[in-house]
Amino acid sequence: MRQWLRRLTRRNEPYIFLVLLALCLLIEVRSGQFFTANNLVDIASAMVVPGLFALGIYMVIVSGGIDVSFPALASLTSYATTKYLLDAGYTGGIWLPMAMSLVMGAALGAVNGVFIGFFGLPAMIVTLGTSSVFKGLMQGALNSVQLAVIPEGMRQFGTDALFVATNPVSGLSSRMPVSFLIFAAVVLLVFFLMRYTYFGRGIYAMGGNEVSAHRAGFHTRRTKFFLYVIVGMIASAAGLIRTCMMQQNHPTNMLGMEMNIIAGVVLGGTAITGGAGSVTGCMLGTLLIVIVENSMILIGIPTVWKSVFVGALIVIGTGVSAMQVVRANRLAANRNLTQEAAKA
Repeated sequence: MRQWLRRLTRRNEPYIFLVLLALCLLIEVRSGQFFTANNLVDIASAMVVPGLFALGIYMVIVSGGIDVSFPALASLTSYATTKYLLDAGYTGGIWLPMAMSLVMGAALGAVNGVFIGFFGLPAMIVTLGTSSVFKGLMQGALNSVQLAVIPEGMRQFGTDALFVATNPVSGLSSRMPVSFLIFAAVVLLVFFLMRYTYFGRGIYAMGGNEVSAHRAGFHTRRTKFFLYVIVGMIASAAGLIRTCMMQQNHPTNMLGMEMNIIAGVVLGGTAITGGAGSVTGCMLGTLLIVIVENSMILIGIPTVWKSVFVGALIVIGTGVSAMQVVRANRLAANRNLTQEAAKA
């Protein structure tokens, strides 16, 4: 029991949960509205797109890499899909738009995967470059403009609800979107992939030490390639879902989200240097960012201060991650000295 508690206190998840709980209680005390049914549904709905983005970035950071191109990728695939189907007069359901987005997301993710996995180029440089390329294709080749109308199947998917929650005091109602089921399914899929598959073990091994992972028998180049393909598919699905939920497509709406998403993932305990992290921590950290962004008005803080709070969370999350790396290195050094002393 003591060892279990010691291991637990070395993880970020319990602390993030306590901070999250304290924040929720503070908002409830100040507003009396946080734990109302409609507000909880609003938060769950707001979590869908950032949560999907966070799952992809979590996998990349665990592998020891980074990806800042996913908002541009999501914007390009969602815009191209919506524009093409509008021009074609498409009136069917959501499955064709989703399939088109996933195929395009996989192709664009493969571009990152080829340069990072097979050519060995730095992930930050590659994804910065491809981010500009994706934005250029959207704004130049596709001549992107705001689409105030989307295909009927996408519109219907965006308005469909699992249930409606109503606040008995204010009378406000909120819908739990059907897209939340897709988000939940991807959470379970990533959890299974990272914890129980050879592919997931390879991602953790690469984040710890890529050379050692290769010597241990992991196909690091192939793993990196398919990792960025998967991330591209997750990002493209998130982009299409955002378009459906907003009932319109704004080509630049998702650009600039990368820092908040990365901050949430790192806050949740995913080591910025790779090799450590969990889906639970990733979701808790992202939820903290979402609540800060969506609930400040409930405690009387003007929304203009949102960037200050999010920026502080980024600094804190990065600092905690750096401290964990230093502590882990120190423990490893002490262990090596103890072993050498024992041999002597």
